[in-house]
Amino acid sequence: MDDEAIDILLIEDNKDDADLIKRALKKSQPGIQILHFDDGEQALDILFKKNGFSKSHDKLHLKLIIVDLKMPKIDGFEVLKAVKNNTTTQTIPVAVLTSSNQMQDIQACYEMGVNSYIVKPVDFEEFTKTIQEMASYWLDLNKYITNY
Repeated sequence: MDDEAIDILLIEDNKDDADLIKRALKKSQPGIQILHFDDGEQALDILFKKNGFSKSHDKLHLKLIIVDLKMPKIDGFEVLKAVKNNTTTQTIPVAVLTSSNQMQDIQACYEMGVNSYIVKPVDFEEFTKTIQEMASYWLDLNKYITNY
């Protein structure tokens, strides 16, 4: 990673989905900086400056965290819980982007403080449109203050 601020932290273990998400985000938000990890462990390391992610990643300035739920090592539930239970990161908006439409997953995420829960559309065009609308809302319309 270079010295540019990161706008979005994407945590998605499915390479195809991650590529589609990044492509849709860059198309709708030219110049956007995205940092992608395929598991929650690395994402938490960078957020909380552990395991070699200390000084080189001071300029995150995150506007949004997008996280899948079902991932290896540390899943999206644990990432969400860690982010929302830490006073430094709790104000960063978190959007869950998952294939799970199960009511217990939705409820658990909102109880942990998720800002948005989006079920991944199966249709390619709908998937792309959903990502672009999500980015437009969180990066253009939404106003927030972060301690991070």
